[in-house]
Amino acid sequence: MALLQMQGYPAFWIPLLKLVFTASYVVFGPWVGYCADRWSKPLVMVFSNCIKFLACFSMLVQTNPIVAFSLCGLGAAIYAPARYGWITEVVPTDDLVRANAWIEICTVGAALLGIGLGGFLVGDYWQQIIHAGNIQSDGTSTNHVNIALISLCVIYLLSTFLNFKVPDSGIRHRADTLNASNSIVRQFWQDQRALWRDPLGSTSLSVTTIFWGLGALMQLLVLAWAQESLHLSLEHAAYLQAATAIGVILGAMAASWSIPLLAAPRVLPLGIMLGLILSLMTYVIDVAMAVVITASIGFVGGFFVVPMNAMLQHRGVQLLTAGRSISVQNTCENTSILAFLSMYSALLYFQFDLSTLTIVVGLLVATSMTLVNLRYRHLAQNIA
Repeated sequence: MALLQMQGYPAFWIPLLKLVFTASYVVFGPWVGYCADRWSKPLVMVFSNCIKFLACFSMLVQTNPIVAFSLCGLGAAIYAPARYGWITEVVPTDDLVRANAWIEICTVGAALLGIGLGGFLVGDYWQQIIHAGNIQSDGTSTNHVNIALISLCVIYLLSTFLNFKVPDSGIRHRADTLNASNSIVRQFWQDQRALWRDPLGSTSLSVTTIFWGLGALMQLLVLAWAQESLHLSLEHAAYLQAATAIGVILGAMAASWSIPLLAAPRVLPLGIMLGLILSLMTYVIDVAMAVVITASIGFVGGFFVVPMNAMLQHRGVQLLTAGRSISVQNTCENTSILAFLSMYSALLYFQFDLSTLTIVVGLLVATSMTLVNLRYRHLAQNIA
């Protein structure tokens, strides 16, 4: 974002960063699950982190951030089925909610590091340190961003090393275990139908699809709202996102303690609450209240999505294989992200009012989750 702003790109380019990153999940969806099932999942994660490292390094040599994010998205798309597929292969079913909670906590913890470190490295304080140390010598404002990119490269190298320490589950699904008459793409669409036709699978898949689309939009919406309504800088707006992340951690921990796998559908009404709280955000003009409401959104979201994610993994591995089910999930969720971000980018281009946009998105989420609740109750009654 800082590079795009420094290079003079208009505001509607910023959502495209997330959009091109996410597109890889959709475009390569049929193949990444197959690869995760066929080879060692820890080695697949190592390979994907190498791709992400190359993406960060490419920005150091002046590659357009949009192109670099496309490459990073490819690495992330390869990584996800290997990581979540590995969990379903090594964790007992009864521990899936707790395992997902810890994965969510670790992921959000990494996001907190990214938010804090990113905000610091593009902030005024870091630039003052560079000036004081005479690191910047060419009269430009790009050196501090280059140092930030070097920091990311080091982090990805560390992550790659740690992936070598992940034990292999030993489970492989060779090509002959798939339907031999199908191409990978045709098999992928059959996997989609299998999950969407399953009552529990379709319910959890609907929830996670809506949730992650909303989550991607929220990342940008909070930044824009904090700058426009609370008059915060980009640096301090990024810190405000940390309140949401802390809320997610607390919500995920609470879910791991109180929601067993078979009771996961009990959290469905929280999706409605999530949309309504989001609609209220636009009326907040005080920073302290903004921290409370963003943390509340994070808590409800974390408590809501962890059991749903565990239930989806459980049904996915029963109906398909670990890698293929996660690939279906990622494709659906990231298609939702593309839809939400495309809408957001278009509305920014046409200078749509931010407050109205926030209310509309919140009510849309509440309505969608209401429909998911009603559909699940109908399906549960039919099964009973």
